[in-house]
Amino acid sequence: MSAERHPVGLRIRGGTKVYPGTRALKAVDFDLRMGAVNVLVGENGAGKSTMMKVIAGVEQLTEGQVLMDGAEVRFNGTDEARRHGIGIVFQELNLFPNMTVAENIFINREITRGRVDIDMSAQREETRKLMRRLEHDIDPDAMVGDLRVGQQQIVEIAKSLAQDARVLILDEPTSALSAAEVEILFRVIADLKRQGVGIVYISHRLEELIRIGDYITVLRDGAITGARSMQGVDVDWIVRAMIGEASKDFAKEVEHDYGAEIFRAEDVTLPRIGGGMAVDHVSMALRAGEILGVYGLMGAGRSEFLECVIGRHPHAGGSFFVDGRPLKARSVAGRIRRGIALIPEDRKNDGLVQMLSIRENMTLSSLGAFTTGFHMNLSKERGTVRDFVRRLTVKIASMENPVSSLSGGNQQKVVIGKALMTRPRVLLMDEPSRGIDIGAKAEVFRTMRKLAADGLGIIFVTSDIEELMALSDRIVVMSNGRVTGEFDRRQATETAVIAASAKGHAPANMPPANMPKEEIA
Repeated sequence: MSAERHPVGLRIRGGTKVYPGTRALKAVDFDLRMGAVNVLVGENGAGKSTMMKVIAGVEQLTEGQVLMDGAEVRFNGTDEARRHGIGIVFQELNLFPNMTVAENIFINREITRGRVDIDMSAQREETRKLMRRLEHDIDPDAMVGDLRVGQQQIVEIAKSLAQDARVLILDEPTSALSAAEVEILFRVIADLKRQGVGIVYISHRLEELIRIGDYITVLRDGAITGARSMQGVDVDWIVRAMIGEASKDFAKEVEHDYGAEIFRAEDVTLPRIGGGMAVDHVSMALRAGEILGVYGLMGAGRSEFLECVIGRHPHAGGSFFVDGRPLKARSVAGRIRRGIALIPEDRKNDGLVQMLSIRENMTLSSLGAFTTGFHMNLSKERGTVRDFVRRLTVKIASMENPVSSLSGGNQQKVVIGKALMTRPRVLLMDEPSRGIDIGAKAEVFRTMRKLAADGLGIIFVTSDIEELMALSDRIVVMSNGRVTGEFDRRQATETAVIAASAKGHAPANMPPANMPKEEIA
């Protein structure tokens, strides 16, 4: 890779960022090359997102400099960074759910008629052009809150493209995208490179980094441990640079016998807005100690099925049984009491209360276990949280810090701990590894295997075929709301699973089911 072809457009020199109780960046030196993909990799909590927030004006350095084209700059806000041509797609999506797609894309920089009123027609047309570029036909007038997470991610990407940024930061841009949507994004990135845009690309999908990256920078514990051209870099090199070992241990070797049937769903249905079914007569069963993997492309109905099980859609049809007894409870709280817990796909909106502490979030669904009469046993609560923090290796300075202070992967572990504290019989996990680094994945998946060995039944939805094959004892494939394949782990092949997922597949941009905004306790 010729460095002369890709001049440095932005530098950080001696960049240090200190938060109360932690040093997120430690005198980092970083070069961002133009017309190239600058891959940034590291475990959760390594400082990747912090460094990008500094570049995007969300945070300011405690010490050090940011330079653009050789001149020092200091961004005191995102608007100032945007004026210098810097755009960012955050890992935690930054959209207004009660506004339309077009309104979100042009928020704070609306197209106006003579600076008097907003030209909604022009904004809709520009939005359609952006969607065509991203090979989606999401309606500009659709409410963002009615879109699935993957569609919202496309809107976030479109919002950055609309700003004609010189520097574009993509923080986990493919975490909620289907394989087909990832290919579209990669074509857009190649086009941006040809235009001379400098791209920072953060992802935990290591094969993806190797495929798309031109330069790589590795962060560990807030310090840069390596920076080089991507030529000659492989997955083992990245893993060793990140965590000191070439391991992708998903703990498949933990074998155990299965118990009796612990859960069964029969003929589950969920109508879709505009006609058709989001979940179309789906049936499946789960045994104690079994991990059932549910695979499918976007729009297959996987997440909607889990939402039906937890009681998020009271109008859903079908029957559920736990330990052979009918599940009569209709509410989320009632189903949690019957031993069902859900780890949702969107941890920020559905899994956590950002203003509360780590301790308060983790015990939110199990407060009864720490309550006697009108009093809470805070000592017992802290001890239990401390135990789960240790078991799940959540990196925290204090359990009293707000959960929003944690990295994405550590927030995910808090959500997992919160679900496990309800002592579930059946654990539903929707994309449990979304936004989690390779070390954290191994820890979470080892925990899943141990929980299964202890008799917990687990149903997990994933779009990662490698995780599916490594973790599942049995695999169910969904497409267009229906079950289109079922495989035992020993007979399953990637080819057969992917072929089953393509049967009658609906477009990725099919409108979602009506989703009440009821918070999952």
